[in-house]
Amino acid sequence: MSPPRSGCPIATTLDLVGDRWTLVLLRDMLNGKTKFSEFLTSPERITTNVLADRLLKMEAAGLVEKRPYQTRPERFAYALTPKGRGLHPVVREMCRWANAHVPGTWTAPDSFMRDPDRI
Repeated sequence: MSPPRSGCPIATTLDLVGDRWTLVLLRDMLNGKTKFSEFLTSPERITTNVLADRLLKMEAAGLVEKRPYQTRPERFAYALTPKGRGLHPVVREMCRWANAHVPGTWTAPDSFMRDPDRI
């Protein structure tokens, strides 16, 4: 992971999650996806090489950890770390904002919109 470009909290957060795919992958993980093949089924249609790259970057940033679930061939499941789960309120508020201001956006499931710390 490269050093932050400034001490600005918005810029440093964008350095971690500001690309086209990281927040989408966080959304998928918050909704229960864990496997490479599951991420490929999302409607945004991420390519395999971009997916592999983003998962590596997310792991290097401490947002996700991977664990083997199969040995032949070796395959991994991905899980959010506490640091990654800490982005849930940010992603949830982005959903609320889009639902209020961007016509045609999907409404997130109730389970996604709940605060996991209050359950």
